[in-house]
Amino acid sequence: MSDDHPRLPTFGTALRVWLKIGLLSFGGPAGQIALMHKVVVDELRWVGERRFLHALNFCTLLPGPEAQQLATYLGWLMHGVKGGLAAGILFILPGALVMLQLSLAFVLLGHLPLMAGLFFGLKCAVLVLVVEALLRIGRRALKGRAAYAMAAAAFIGLFLLRIPFPLVVIGAGLIGLLLPRAFTHRWHEAGDKDVPALIDSLLLREPRRAAELARGARWAGLGALILWLLPALILIFLVGGTYGDIAAFFSKMAVVTMGGAYAVLAYVAQDAGATYGWLTSAEMLTGLGLAETTPGPLILVLQFVGFLAGYRDGGVPGALIGAAITLWVTFVPCFAFVFIGAPWIEKMQGSRLLAGGLAAITAAVVGVIANLALWFALQVIFTAQETVRIGPLSIDLPVPASIDFAAGALALLAAIALFRLRLGVFGTLALVSACGVGLSFI
Repeated sequence: MSDDHPRLPTFGTALRVWLKIGLLSFGGPAGQIALMHKVVVDELRWVGERRFLHALNFCTLLPGPEAQQLATYLGWLMHGVKGGLAAGILFILPGALVMLQLSLAFVLLGHLPLMAGLFFGLKCAVLVLVVEALLRIGRRALKGRAAYAMAAAAFIGLFLLRIPFPLVVIGAGLIGLLLPRAFTHRWHEAGDKDVPALIDSLLLREPRRAAELARGARWAGLGALILWLLPALILIFLVGGTYGDIAAFFSKMAVVTMGGAYAVLAYVAQDAGATYGWLTSAEMLTGLGLAETTPGPLILVLQFVGFLAGYRDGGVPGALIGAAITLWVTFVPCFAFVFIGAPWIEKMQGSRLLAGGLAAITAAVVGVIANLALWFALQVIFTAQETVRIGPLSIDLPVPASIDFAAGALALLAAIALFRLRLGVFGTLALVSACGVGLSFI
């Protein structure tokens, strides 16, 4: 007898799928989202195309890593709160463990010529990876004059006017919500395939399921908020010191990191370096390079920042505590945002208003990443900069005599490897890091 009512896969089956995605999620958010789409939409048909894209739109609007939040959302659709927790945690855990090992290698062995050369090459390659991300996101996001104007305005606001990053992103979202047609002139609903996806069939056949999922998600979201804020407040107001600063700084990052890791890195590097003295610009670039080589969200670079902050306060034990605090206050809010917002967003399938806010923020992110690329270029290619003020404008210009020819040559090599030879992220990082090691022995 044929089964006209397919059942959900077991939770154990889902766990294996989410673990597989967590272990294979290299290549930044674009590659991670493509992997999830291939597995849960094309291969397993757990979720339909329209619902997948709607969930992705919501997660892109949220602060935090959109790929990890999308995994949490999809896991919640399949098995409720426990499914969301499993999918989200397994997306983070493999990369966090690898990043911890790489961070330890950096502080314990980074002074050796071999490791110093490797990290130097890594830093130069990252500059080109950021440029590649700018071009990739720009091709996808800049559709129409309004999008180009938004990207230009975001760049000018950040690089010349020094407007705080959160205000740039929030302002873009508000403009997109007020003028959705300006940013969504090519907007349309994605159609599903002929065979309905599993979760779509279940929600149609069992109307109560949506209400049950929503009720559990709201309670879980409230619990996640408490689990985030209570330890953070204790660290900030009762413990204080470096660990209190880590909790405060990365809790703030948790609510303003809209637009993905690349969009917020310049903001993090400037604050963590200039305000707190936790790391240098070169170390920030190294951390980003390490994050590029690990599975999981690119925002794991924040774990590296917290690790170094703790290391400079209390050695390796302090580093482990700093990394743990950073992970907690960075990712627990992600679960809160998804669980609180997902039930509401499920009711907004096909909203043009939501699409307008998303498109405007995505366009602004192009300008934000352009600012990041220029800032990184100044830090990598030149060892000194000077600030020139012209009225309300503040421009960082390089000191020509401080040019680092070795860094420039490695960055050029990385560009050739990535754009001309098409070696990909891993091939480019491996080649340029190896050349960095060679230079260190010359």
